[in-house]
Amino acid sequence: MEMGPLQLVVIGFEHPTIDGSVLEELNMLGDEGLVRIVDLLGVYKSEDGQLAAVELSDLTVDERMTYAAWVGGLLGLGAVGSEGLEAGAFEAALLAEHEYEYGLDEEAIRTIGDDIPNGGGALIAVLEHRWAIPLRNAVRAQGGIAIVQDFLNPETLIAMGVVAGAELVD
Repeated sequence: MEMGPLQLVVIGFEHPTIDGSVLEELNMLGDEGLVRIVDLLGVYKSEDGQLAAVELSDLTVDERMTYAAWVGGLLGLGAVGSEGLEAGAFEAALLAEHEYEYGLDEEAIRTIGDDIPNGGGALIAVLEHRWAIPLRNAVRAQGGIAIVQDFLNPETLIAMGVVAGAELVD
């Protein structure tokens, strides 16, 4: 199974409508083969502080195990070297086979909820960028490697302008 680059997205909502429009857009992108939802957690905190959470994924159990083994192996490799690669891959694959939540139990969701104001919500998603697979393969075939990558959006550019403006004043 060929995997595209993964992106972690965390979005906060002050007073979400919860009308399904965000999930509808993600599903449309998935239907077009552009992205795949590896893992998505939506958390809503009611005005009286009660939490509701929903989690979903576009992956089958076998695909979850493959992704988990890949991530777990890389984490194990980074933590303790080559012997950690196999152990991390094996443990992560077993966890993904038996537990969907990638380690997010009720306590973890409550911890996330602590940072959400009453009436607010959060969306935490791991998205696979399927559209980028051919581009990545072409870059690799030419011996290229990604050095830096990030998304620029209006908020980021404004923040960069604030920093640049502060440096001009100093």
